[in-house]
Amino acid sequence: MINEIERIQTIRHSLLEFVSDLSTENFNEIPAGFNNNIIWNLAHLTAAQQGMCYLRAGLKPVINEEYITPFLPGKKPERFITEDEIKLLKDLFVSTLEPLKTDFGNNVFSGYPTWTTRVGVEMRNIEDVIKFLMFHDGLHSGYIMAM
Repeated sequence: MINEIERIQTIRHSLLEFVSDLSTENFNEIPAGFNNNIIWNLAHLTAAQQGMCYLRAGLKPVINEEYITPFLPGKKPERFITEDEIKLLKDLFVSTLEPLKTDFGNNVFSGYPTWTTRVGVEMRNIEDVIKFLMFHDGLHSGYIMAM
């Protein structure tokens, strides 16, 4: 699974490179036909990873709740995200995967409870979740590229 987490890291770095020239306004713009924006999607991927890996396992996430709750499924951008906040969210987008690798290697996720995603996929353990994260990141990367 460490290889899969590293693939997610590679994809996330590539996605950040893809959006590297965007302005703060570009990150915050909600294009016609969409209900969110680029920075919301980036933060959502971080929040989803924290929720699926840590919160679902009954563990404390590695980031503060303020970077999780506003970006959960069903939420949408509520305010303009500043340049400094964008930098922080972009950092969390990649930095949260290192603790995941460490925690996975230390077997922190043993006893992970079974649950079913909103799209009907059963998660039986952390390995299932990491595989699902790859799909989920790909889905939202497509949204970001379309925006």
